[in-house]
This record gives sequence, structure tokens and C-alpha cells, in this order.
Amino acid sequence: MEKFKRLNRELVYKGSIIDFYKDTVLVPNGNVVKWDFIGHNGAAAVVPVTDDGKILMVRQYRNALDRYTLEIPAGGLNGADEPGKTAAARELEEETGYRSENLEWLITIRTTVAFCNEKIDIYVARNLIPSHQHLDEDEYINVEAYTVDELCEKIYAGEMEDSKTIAAIMCYKDKYCSKKQ
Repeated sequence: MEKFKRLNRELVYKGSIIDFYKDTVLVPNGNVVKWDFIGHNGAAAVVPVTDDGKILMVRQYRNALDRYTLEIPAGGLNGADEPGKTAAARELEEETGYRSENLEWLITIRTTVAFCNEKIDIYVARNLIPSHQHLDEDEYINVEAYTVDELCEKIYAGEMEDSKTIAAIMCYKDKYCSKKQ
């Protein structure tokens, strides 16, 4: 494999969720190039499954898209060292008003590998226990329940575009709903 060598990483902007850097990289042919890099502490998400097999989803406004989206509950880690399972449990309760003592790792995704290091650990939560939503001051979330088939229909109709949600639903379906007879 060819060798790449980062020569420099310069912080251009420090944000509340991401940090934007300009990297200087020596590429295998000897050229020196500038690449953008976005640093992210990571996140966690959860597929909350009700006793009747439905999945709790959150509908919320997303500023980047200027519209509402339908997603699995998720949120950033409280620091790069926080375990994903801890964050997933917190986001489950904060966003849906349910908690679970039964979180199982499902999949880990990297959202945009070309320029960002964001990693999202995704869990499945079962045996949901009613609690209370604890929304952030800028969060306005509606909780909705769907079957896996209804969610797949929304994915294939182009009604859901969120990558973590699509990956989670399809992985959940394959692992838990598509058992071969």
C-alpha cells in the first residue's frame, strides 16, 4: 500500500459539535496537498423496540436540511471517552421518554469517511420502561412507532434519507426479522 503522511493539521474553526481543520498531506507521488478534515467526538444511537415489535422513531427539525426528519434516537457523546452504550441509553430516555436495561450493540458506522472521523455506535433497546423525556432547550421531538416493514417502505420511497437510521433499520431487519426457515 502506498504511504500517505500528514505533515500538518491546522485548526481553522472550533465549533460546539465539530472542529474544522486544514490538513497538509504528503501523497505517494511526492505532491503535497491540502485536505479538509472535520473532527467529531462521536455519537451513539438506538433502535428502541416495543413489546409488540414496533420501533420508536423521533421526528425532529434539522437545520441543515431545513425540514423535519424521521430518525432513530441519537446524540453526541459527552466527550470522546464516553462509552457509546452510555450515550445511547441517555439519548433513548431523553428523546423518547423510555429507558432500557437491555441495550445490545447492533452496528458501528462512520458517517462520512472522506472528510470526517464521526463514528456512531448503534444499539438495540428492548424491554422498554416508561420514563420521561428530557429534551434539550433546542429540541422539539415527536415520538412515533412503526413496524419494520413500514420503515423499509419509507426508506425505499425516499422518505427517509438519514444514513444512521437507514443502516440501523436495515441491519436490525436482517439480524432480527429475516431469520431463514
